Amino acid sequence: MGAVGLGSNMAGGLEEPAHEVLATHDGFEVRRYAPTVQARVQKAGPGQGSDGSAFRRVAGYIFGGNEAGMRIAMTAPVHLWEEDSASMLAFTMPSEHALDALPTPRDAGVHLLDVEAHTVAVLAFSGLSRPAKVARLAQRLQAMVEAEGHEVSGPYRLAVYDNPGTTLPFMRRNEIHLPVASR
Repeated sequence: MGAVGLGSNMAGGLEEPAHEVLATHDGFEVRRYAPTVQARVQKAGPGQGSDGSAFRRVAGYIFGGNEAGMRIAMTAPVHLWEEDSASMLAFTMPSEHALDALPTPRDAGVHLLDVEAHTVAVLAFSGLSRPAKVARLAQRLQAMVEAEGHEVSGPYRLAVYDNPGTTLPFMRRNEIHLPVASR
């Protein structure tokens, strides 16, 4: 069993979702994440939030765009993925907040939901997270995961830990998260 992670040096000390490293393989690791609460936005069409509008909507929620005008701490990473011909973007809420204690978003397109504990294979990379690169790395991760005998159980997600506007590309921490069946 591995360590439980909460902090991050590379993401400016922002809280990260608690997880346990279950296995380390050549090129990737398998993690079990604890249950969390997320604020999500869905945008029609592919693109993983490339124009920034989905990010601004969820950021608006945590920066006070909610019924209570409450500011909620930023966490890392920001998750991006494609689902049912739509682009999804999610922030994980700080662990101190339960779903029923969070204020209602003013933006009806921002949805709050509980996320169950889940297991993912993780491939870390630095640099830019352009769609072609992310897709190529996701294919590589899937091949490595299957070669190690793990069963893929869903589509990949991109996890972005650093602000792309202020962090030099070679210093950025990004990950591909690929859901796998628990063993």
